[in-house]
Order: sequence, then structure tokens, then C-alpha cells
Amino acid sequence: MRNKVLNIWPEIKWIENEELRERVLDCWVYAIENSKLQIDDLTKIPFSLLLKDCNISFMNHKRTAVQLSVDIAKRMKENFGDEIKINMDILIAGAILIDVGKLVEYDMVDGKLTTSNAGKILRHPFSGVAIADRFGIPPEVQHIIAYHSKEGDLAQRSVEAIIVHHADFVSFEPFKA
Repeated sequence: MRNKVLNIWPEIKWIENEELRERVLDCWVYAIENSKLQIDDLTKIPFSLLLKDCNISFMNHKRTAVQLSVDIAKRMKENFGDEIKINMDILIAGAILIDVGKLVEYDMVDGKLTTSNAGKILRHPFSGVAIADRFGIPPEVQHIIAYHSKEGDLAQRSVEAIIVHHADFVSFEPFKA
């Protein structure tokens, strides 16, 4: 399963810290193995149930959000130099894990993607933090997971969380019609 996850998530290899990289991989393996979804479903299912007739896959959206996060962070570091501190491993790990909880939030009924019973009462930022904590993911990464969505609008986001939040919404908002 680890190799299958790395095949759909090559960005995991961008995490330089080996221990963090392995823990992020562990989170995705666990989530997939404990989901009603199969790993191949992630490249086919729409990235959101909130969008009608969404043709963008879960993995396409997820990988785009990670790539945008890295691009934004690199540009900020180039332009602002020592005036801004961005931990790239924390940023990448957080961006990769923000929607790991959706594997708990989603269900597949008669071949149709739907919200699970757990997903109806506990949104993916919370289940994502629970999965991350299970594998010893640092609090700085859990912060990104917890606050990437609307749940974080009243919180003080870290620089990494701000970047990931905006990258996630930049790759979501244009599809809301």
C-alpha cells in the first residue's frame, strides 16, 4: 500500500525530514485502509461534494493545492528574504494532510460518493487532526490541518497555514458556480 500511496502522492517525497515524510505516508496508508474508498477511487471521485457536476478529481485538487502552496512559499521567500520564516517541510506535510480526514468523511454507497455518518457530525479537519495525532505528526502540521478550512477563520493561523489555506481555496473557489 505504501508504494501505491507514493504513486498517487509523489509530493510526499518533497518532505526532506525522513521521519516526517514517513509519518505523513503512514497517515495516508491508515486513512485509505480504514476508508470505504479504495486508493483508485481518489483519482476518480470529485474533490468536493459541495460542487455540483464536479469533474476535478480529489487527487487533482489535492496535488494542485500542495503545488500551489510550495510555489507561493518559494515566491514569498525569494521576495521577502529573511523577513519571513517558512518551514517548507511543515508546509508540505500540512498541505498533503489537510484532506486526509475526508477519507473518514466520505462513504461509497451503490457506487456513489456520499457523506458518511461520521462525516455528517465531524468534518474532515477534525478527523484529519485525529489521524495525524495518531502517527505523531507535529502540532505545527496539525495546526494547518485544523485551520485550513472555514473552521480556522476565527483562529490565528501560522504563516504556513495561511499559505495552505489560500492555496486550497484558490483551487476550490473557481469551481463554485
